[in-house]
Amino acid sequence: MITLADVRAAAERIRGHVHRTPVLTSATLDRELAAQVFCKAENLQKVGAFKARGACNAVFALDDAAAARGVITHSSGNHAAALAYAARKRGVPARVVMPETAPRVKVDAVRGYGAEVRFCKQTERDAVCAAWQQQTGATMVHPFENLHVIAGQGTAALELLEDVPDLDVVVAPVGGGGLCAGTAVVVRSLRPAAQMLGAEPKAVDDAARSMATGVRQPRVDGAVTWGDGLMTGLGEPNFALLRQHAVRIVTVDEQAMVDGSCFFLQRMKTVVEPSAATVLAAIRAIAGELRGARIGLILSGGNTDFAWLNH
Repeated sequence: MITLADVRAAAERIRGHVHRTPVLTSATLDRELAAQVFCKAENLQKVGAFKARGACNAVFALDDAAAARGVITHSSGNHAAALAYAARKRGVPARVVMPETAPRVKVDAVRGYGAEVRFCKQTERDAVCAAWQQQTGATMVHPFENLHVIAGQGTAALELLEDVPDLDVVVAPVGGGGLCAGTAVVVRSLRPAAQMLGAEPKAVDDAARSMATGVRQPRVDGAVTWGDGLMTGLGEPNFALLRQHAVRIVTVDEQAMVDGSCFFLQRMKTVVEPSAATVLAAIRAIAGELRGARIGLILSGGNTDFAWLNH
Protein backbone atom coordinates (compact mmCIF):
# COMPACT_ATOMS: atom_id res chain seq x y z
CA MET A 1 0.00 0.00 0.00
CA ILE A 2 1.10 3.57 -0.54
CA THR A 3 0.49 6.73 1.47
CA LEU A 4 0.51 10.47 0.87
CA ALA A 5 4.20 10.47 1.91
CA ASP A 6 4.99 8.15 -1.03
CA VAL A 7 3.19 10.50 -3.42
CA ARG A 8 5.02 13.50 -2.03
CA ALA A 9 8.34 11.65 -2.42
CA ALA A 10 7.38 10.85 -6.02
CA ALA A 11 6.62 14.52 -6.68
CA GLU A 12 10.15 15.43 -5.58
CA ARG A 13 11.74 12.62 -7.60
CA ILE A 14 10.03 13.52 -10.87
CA ARG A 15 10.31 17.29 -10.51
CA GLY A 16 12.01 18.64 -13.63
CA HIS A 17 11.17 15.52 -15.65
CA VAL A 18 7.42 16.14 -16.06
CA HIS A 19 5.20 19.17 -16.57
CA ARG A 20 3.12 20.74 -13.86
CA THR A 21 0.02 20.75 -16.05
CA PRO A 22 -2.55 23.53 -16.01
CA VAL A 23 -6.05 23.39 -14.56
CA LEU A 24 -8.62 24.29 -17.24
CA THR A 25 -12.14 25.59 -16.72
CA SER A 26 -15.18 26.16 -18.93
CA ALA A 27 -18.03 28.54 -18.16
CA THR A 28 -20.15 26.54 -20.63
CA LEU A 29 -19.55 23.31 -18.70
CA ASP A 30 -20.21 25.01 -15.37
CA ARG A 31 -23.57 26.28 -16.67
CA GLU A 32 -24.50 22.90 -18.07
CA LEU A 33 -23.85 21.10 -14.79
CA ALA A 34 -24.77 23.92 -12.39
CA ALA A 35 -21.42 23.22 -10.76
CA GLN A 36 -17.79 24.37 -10.92
CA VAL A 37 -15.51 22.03 -12.86
CA PHE A 38 -11.71 22.09 -12.74
CA CYS A 39 -9.90 19.97 -15.34
CA LYS A 40 -6.33 18.82 -14.61
CA ALA A 41 -4.95 18.75 -18.15
CA GLU A 42 -2.72 15.66 -18.20
CA ASN A 43 -3.39 15.52 -21.93
CA LEU A 44 -0.77 18.30 -22.01
CA GLN A 45 1.72 16.20 -20.02
CA LYS A 46 4.99 14.82 -21.39
CA VAL A 47 4.15 11.95 -23.81
CA GLY A 48 0.58 13.29 -23.87
CA ALA A 49 -0.59 11.42 -20.77
CA PHE A 50 -0.36 11.25 -16.98
CA LYS A 51 1.67 8.05 -17.31
CA ALA A 52 4.88 10.07 -17.60
CA ARG A 53 4.54 10.63 -13.86
CA GLY A 54 4.47 7.00 -12.76
CA ALA A 55 7.06 5.87 -15.29
CA CYS A 56 9.54 8.59 -14.27
CA ASN A 57 9.04 7.79 -10.60
CA ALA A 58 9.67 4.07 -11.19
CA VAL A 59 12.70 4.58 -13.46
CA PHE A 60 14.40 7.21 -11.31
CA ALA A 61 13.81 5.11 -8.18
CA LEU A 62 15.96 2.25 -9.60
CA ASP A 63 19.49 1.79 -8.32
CA ASP A 64 22.26 2.23 -10.89
CA ALA A 65 22.85 -1.50 -11.42
CA ALA A 66 19.18 -2.23 -12.12
CA ALA A 67 18.82 0.83 -14.33
CA ALA A 68 21.81 -0.23 -16.45
CA ARG A 69 20.00 -3.44 -17.40
CA GLY A 70 17.14 -1.36 -18.74
CA VAL A 71 13.41 -1.51 -18.23
CA ILE A 72 10.62 -3.46 -19.88
CA THR A 73 6.83 -3.32 -19.89
CA HIS A 74 3.67 -4.21 -21.80
CA SER A 75 1.18 -1.52 -22.70
CA SER A 76 -1.39 -0.46 -25.28
CA GLY A 77 0.39 2.83 -25.65
CA ASN A 78 0.47 5.59 -23.06
CA HIS A 79 2.50 3.74 -20.41
CA ALA A 80 4.74 2.37 -23.16
CA ALA A 81 5.55 5.87 -24.38
CA ALA A 82 5.97 7.08 -20.81
CA LEU A 83 8.45 4.34 -19.92
CA ALA A 84 10.38 4.93 -23.14
CA TYR A 85 10.49 8.64 -22.30
CA ALA A 86 11.62 8.04 -18.72
CA ALA A 87 14.29 5.55 -19.80
CA ARG A 88 15.64 7.99 -22.37
CA LYS A 89 15.78 10.70 -19.71
CA ARG A 90 17.87 8.38 -17.52
CA GLY A 91 19.90 7.06 -20.45
CA VAL A 92 18.93 3.38 -20.14
CA PRO A 93 17.36 0.91 -22.63
CA ALA A 94 13.60 0.43 -22.84
CA ARG A 95 11.74 -2.56 -24.29
CA VAL A 96 7.99 -2.59 -24.83
CA VAL A 97 5.48 -5.31 -25.71
CA MET A 98 2.40 -3.89 -27.43
CA PRO A 99 -0.82 -5.53 -28.63
CA GLU A 100 -1.23 -5.81 -32.39
CA THR A 101 -4.31 -3.57 -32.09
CA ALA A 102 -2.46 -0.63 -30.48
CA PRO A 103 -3.23 2.66 -32.26
CA ARG A 104 -0.55 3.60 -34.77
CA VAL A 105 -0.12 7.03 -33.19
CA LYS A 106 0.86 5.35 -29.91
CA VAL A 107 3.23 2.86 -31.57
CA ASP A 108 4.97 5.70 -33.38
CA ALA A 109 5.31 7.64 -30.13
CA VAL A 110 6.94 4.69 -28.33
CA ARG A 111 9.45 4.18 -31.12
CA GLY A 112 10.05 7.91 -31.28
CA TYR A 113 11.31 7.85 -27.70
CA GLY A 114 13.81 5.14 -28.64
CA ALA A 115 12.21 1.99 -27.25
CA GLU A 116 12.42 -1.42 -28.91
CA VAL A 117 8.91 -2.74 -29.63
CA ARG A 118 7.53 -6.26 -30.03
CA PHE A 119 3.91 -7.02 -30.92
CA CYS A 120 1.61 -9.82 -29.77
CA LYS A 121 -2.05 -10.69 -29.28
CA GLN A 122 -3.76 -8.74 -26.48
CA THR A 123 -4.10 -11.87 -24.34
CA GLU A 124 -0.40 -12.83 -24.69
CA ARG A 125 1.15 -9.63 -23.39
CA ASP A 126 2.18 -10.99 -19.98
CA ALA A 127 3.79 -14.14 -21.38
CA VAL A 128 5.69 -12.38 -24.18
CA CYS A 129 6.90 -9.70 -21.78
CA ALA A 130 8.04 -12.24 -19.18
CA ALA A 131 10.04 -14.21 -21.75
CA TRP A 132 11.74 -11.07 -23.08
CA GLN A 133 12.50 -9.90 -19.55
CA GLN A 134 14.19 -13.23 -18.79
CA GLN A 135 16.39 -12.87 -21.86
CA THR A 136 17.52 -9.34 -21.03
CA GLY A 137 17.50 -9.02 -17.24
CA ALA A 138 15.56 -5.77 -17.60
CA THR A 139 13.44 -4.50 -14.70
CA MET A 140 9.72 -4.95 -15.25
CA VAL A 141 7.80 -1.71 -14.75
CA HIS A 142 4.19 -2.82 -14.77
CA PRO A 143 1.71 -0.26 -16.15
CA PHE A 144 -0.28 -0.21 -12.90
CA GLU A 145 0.63 -3.05 -10.49
CA ASN A 146 3.74 -1.21 -9.30
CA LEU A 147 3.76 0.92 -6.16
CA HIS A 148 6.22 3.48 -7.56
CA VAL A 149 3.97 3.85 -10.62
CA ILE A 150 0.84 4.29 -8.47
CA ALA A 151 2.57 6.89 -6.28
CA GLY A 152 3.78 8.75 -9.35
CA GLN A 153 0.31 8.84 -10.86
CA GLY A 154 -1.01 10.32 -7.62
CA THR A 155 1.11 13.44 -8.14
CA ALA A 156 -1.43 14.79 -10.65
CA ALA A 157 -4.09 14.90 -7.92
CA LEU A 158 -1.56 16.35 -5.49
CA GLU A 159 -0.98 19.28 -7.86
CA LEU A 160 -4.72 19.65 -8.51
CA LEU A 161 -5.49 19.95 -4.80
CA GLU A 162 -2.62 22.38 -4.32
CA ASP A 163 -4.14 24.59 -7.02
CA VAL A 164 -7.81 24.01 -6.07
CA PRO A 165 -7.83 22.80 -2.45
CA ASP A 166 -11.56 22.93 -1.71
CA LEU A 167 -12.92 20.32 -4.12
CA ASP A 168 -16.06 18.35 -3.23
CA VAL A 169 -15.64 15.66 -5.89
CA VAL A 170 -12.60 14.26 -7.73
CA VAL A 171 -12.94 11.98 -10.76
CA ALA A 172 -10.28 9.87 -12.48
CA PRO A 173 -10.60 7.26 -15.22
CA VAL A 174 -10.09 3.65 -14.17
CA GLY A 175 -8.60 0.87 -16.29
CA GLY A 176 -5.75 -0.89 -14.53
CA GLY A 177 -6.35 1.51 -11.67
CA GLY A 178 -2.96 3.18 -11.20
CA LEU A 179 -4.24 6.73 -11.67
CA CYS A 180 -7.48 6.15 -9.80
CA ALA A 181 -5.72 4.47 -6.86
CA GLY A 182 -3.02 7.14 -6.62
CA THR A 183 -5.64 9.86 -6.85
CA ALA A 184 -7.72 8.21 -4.12
CA VAL A 185 -4.74 8.13 -1.74
CA VAL A 186 -4.24 11.87 -2.21
CA VAL A 187 -7.93 12.81 -2.03
CA ARG A 188 -8.60 10.79 1.11
CA SER A 189 -5.52 12.26 2.80
CA LEU A 190 -6.04 15.91 1.87
CA ARG A 191 -9.79 16.13 1.34
CA PRO A 192 -11.28 13.21 3.30
CA ALA A 193 -14.91 14.33 2.99
CA ALA A 194 -14.76 14.63 -0.81
CA GLN A 195 -16.38 12.07 -3.11
CA MET A 196 -13.81 10.02 -5.01
CA LEU A 197 -15.15 8.67 -8.31
CA GLY A 198 -13.68 6.33 -10.89
CA ALA A 199 -15.01 6.61 -14.47
CA GLU A 200 -15.13 3.43 -16.54
CA PRO A 201 -16.59 2.38 -19.92
CA LYS A 202 -19.57 0.04 -19.61
CA ALA A 203 -17.89 -2.21 -22.18
CA VAL A 204 -15.04 -2.92 -19.73
CA ASP A 205 -16.77 -2.67 -16.37
CA ASP A 206 -14.60 -4.99 -14.28
CA ALA A 207 -13.79 -2.24 -11.75
CA ALA A 208 -17.48 -1.51 -11.19
CA ARG A 209 -18.23 -5.20 -10.73
CA SER A 210 -15.20 -5.65 -8.48
CA MET A 211 -16.26 -2.83 -6.18
CA ALA A 212 -19.88 -4.03 -6.15
CA THR A 213 -18.96 -7.61 -5.20
CA GLY A 214 -15.90 -6.93 -3.05
CA VAL A 215 -13.97 -9.46 -5.15
CA ARG A 216 -11.61 -8.45 -7.96
CA GLN A 217 -13.26 -9.49 -11.22
CA PRO A 218 -11.40 -10.69 -14.34
CA ARG A 219 -10.80 -8.30 -17.20
CA VAL A 220 -13.36 -8.21 -20.01
CA ASP A 221 -11.86 -10.03 -23.00
CA GLY A 222 -12.85 -9.13 -26.54
CA ALA A 223 -14.43 -5.80 -25.55
CA VAL A 224 -14.93 -3.14 -28.19
CA THR A 225 -14.57 0.39 -26.84
CA TRP A 226 -13.21 3.78 -27.84
CA GLY A 227 -11.51 3.77 -24.45
CA ASP A 228 -8.51 1.74 -25.63
CA GLY A 229 -6.45 2.99 -22.68
CA LEU A 230 -8.90 1.43 -20.20
CA MET A 231 -9.16 -2.11 -21.56
CA THR A 232 -6.77 -3.66 -19.05
CA GLY A 233 -8.17 -5.42 -16.00
CA LEU A 234 -8.06 -3.78 -12.57
CA GLY A 235 -4.80 -4.53 -10.78
CA GLU A 236 -4.60 -6.25 -7.39
CA PRO A 237 -2.95 -3.49 -5.30
CA ASN A 238 -5.06 -0.96 -7.18
CA PHE A 239 -8.28 -2.74 -6.23
CA ALA A 240 -7.15 -2.87 -2.61
CA LEU A 241 -6.54 0.89 -2.63
CA LEU A 242 -9.87 1.61 -4.32
CA ARG A 243 -11.63 -0.40 -1.61
CA GLN A 244 -9.59 1.13 1.22
CA HIS A 245 -10.44 4.63 0.05
CA ALA A 246 -14.11 4.00 -0.80
CA VAL A 247 -13.97 4.86 -4.49
CA ARG A 248 -17.31 4.87 -6.31
CA ILE A 249 -17.24 3.66 -9.92
CA VAL A 250 -19.49 5.33 -12.49
CA THR A 251 -19.79 3.49 -15.82
CA VAL A 252 -20.40 5.36 -19.07
CA ASP A 253 -21.48 4.39 -22.57
CA GLU A 254 -19.51 4.82 -25.76
CA GLN A 255 -21.48 7.75 -27.14
CA ALA A 256 -21.06 9.66 -23.89
CA MET A 257 -17.28 9.22 -24.11
CA VAL A 258 -17.20 10.43 -27.72
CA ASP A 259 -19.46 13.36 -26.82
CA GLY A 260 -17.04 14.22 -24.03
CA SER A 261 -14.04 14.20 -26.37
CA CYS A 262 -15.97 16.35 -28.84
CA PHE A 263 -16.84 18.85 -26.11
CA PHE A 264 -13.20 19.28 -25.10
CA LEU A 265 -12.16 19.64 -28.73
CA GLN A 266 -14.90 22.01 -29.84
CA ARG A 267 -15.53 24.10 -26.72
CA MET A 268 -12.25 23.98 -24.79
CA LYS A 269 -9.91 23.67 -27.81
CA THR A 270 -7.95 20.80 -26.28
CA VAL A 271 -7.47 17.19 -27.42
CA VAL A 272 -8.75 14.66 -24.88
CA GLU A 273 -8.86 11.00 -25.91
CA PRO A 274 -12.09 9.06 -25.22
CA SER A 275 -10.46 7.10 -22.37
CA ALA A 276 -9.89 10.43 -20.62
CA ALA A 277 -13.28 11.86 -21.57
CA THR A 278 -14.91 9.18 -19.38
CA VAL A 279 -14.57 11.63 -16.49
CA LEU A 280 -16.81 14.19 -18.18
CA ALA A 281 -19.23 11.46 -19.24
CA ALA A 282 -19.37 10.26 -15.63
CA ILE A 283 -20.28 13.61 -14.08
CA ARG A 284 -22.84 14.20 -16.81
CA ALA A 285 -24.37 10.81 -15.96
CA ILE A 286 -24.90 11.79 -12.30
CA ALA A 287 -25.24 15.54 -12.82
CA GLY A 288 -28.33 15.71 -10.63
CA GLU A 289 -26.26 14.67 -7.61
CA LEU A 290 -23.53 17.23 -8.23
CA ARG A 291 -25.37 20.55 -8.51
CA GLY A 292 -23.40 23.27 -6.73
CA ALA A 293 -20.34 21.06 -6.24
CA ARG A 294 -16.72 21.92 -6.96
CA ILE A 295 -15.53 19.05 -9.15
CA GLY A 296 -11.99 18.10 -10.14
CA LEU A 297 -11.48 16.01 -13.27
CA ILE A 298 -8.21 14.30 -14.14
CA LEU A 299 -7.98 14.43 -17.95
CA SER A 300 -5.67 11.46 -18.28
CA GLY A 301 -4.40 11.82 -21.86
CA GLY A 302 -4.72 13.19 -25.36
CA ASN A 303 -3.12 10.55 -27.58
CA THR A 304 -5.63 9.62 -30.26
CA ASP A 305 -5.94 8.98 -33.98
CA PHE A 306 -9.35 10.76 -33.98
CA ALA A 307 -11.15 7.71 -35.42
CA TRP A 308 -13.97 8.48 -32.98
CA LEU A 309 -14.72 11.72 -34.88
CA ASN A 310 -16.37 9.60 -37.57
CA HIS A 311 -18.43 7.67 -35.02
